[in-house]
Amino acid sequence: MTSSATLLERYKGCLLGLAVADALGAPFEGLENDLIRAIAGDSDQIVAKPTVETMYYTDDTQMTIGVAETLITHGRIEPDALAKSFADNFDSNRGYGPGAKKIIQAMIDREDWQKLSEDIYPGGSYGNGAAMRIAPVGLAFHRDLETLNEQVRLASEPTHKHNLAVEGALLIAHAISFVMRHSTFDRKDFYDYLKKQVNEEEFQWQLSIADMIEIGSPLWSSLGNSLEAHRSVLASIACFAVTPDSYEQTIGRAIFLGNDTDTLAAMAGAISGAHLGIQAVPTHLLDIMEEQGKGRHYIEDLAVQLYERFEGERVV
Repeated sequence: MTSSATLLERYKGCLLGLAVADALGAPFEGLENDLIRAIAGDSDQIVAKPTVETMYYTDDTQMTIGVAETLITHGRIEPDALAKSFADNFDSNRGYGPGAKKIIQAMIDREDWQKLSEDIYPGGSYGNGAAMRIAPVGLAFHRDLETLNEQVRLASEPTHKHNLAVEGALLIAHAISFVMRHSTFDRKDFYDYLKKQVNEEEFQWQLSIADMIEIGSPLWSSLGNSLEAHRSVLASIACFAVTPDSYEQTIGRAIFLGNDTDTLAAMAGAISGAHLGIQAVPTHLLDIMEEQGKGRHYIEDLAVQLYERFEGERVV
């Protein structure tokens, strides 16, 4: 389970791996496993034979783009700049939840979006919206773990202040950080590392379960497949950890979990792409990714700019 990908290939693999998986999973969002099977066949067929001619990403990728743009411009998460990027990129047809729509509309209208966020989600949202967009932070600060933790919180809190949401984002960012720092994947070391990054009892329990999961294991159902961070993040991580040498199997399995298919696949695809590099993302999927505006090549260029900004090496 050794990856020979270069650092630049991992940057590209992470962002495009997220976007491709998000777009591939989008048509199945809200569907249960049995219906997905009836429509598209098994998990391998979902990846081999997409059900659409052009794949369009959702809010997962659009907000990830906003995080990446902010990091490239400022070198860190500046909350007001991040809010502006979310507002500038906002497309209500990308599948945003009702709460996120209201908060981003307040950002667009230059209203007090921070107060509105607190009013909509007293105590903070514990959805997976922070985790789904956190990949650029995991890339940029994969060597500086103290800064990574701080930046994850800053990137999460505009819409997700609940500790479950923040720790869910921390888990995805640290999963990416781990694979970026290791060319060889060891599952025990991976889970032992993740257990040290979070304190919530729910995540600690799920990490102990995920560590025992094998392909076909009945334990999958205990990790969830819904939009709550503590019912989706570990499922995505486990999809990667059982097949770390296959991007296709990782995202196919994530989609086949059903329900929040686009986000489950996006989180799993980001980790897999960071580990294996862009060469692991199937060409036939990249070829049918949307291209206009901030499409496939824009996302690839963001990966290059992130690499140049945080690795200090110009790509010619």
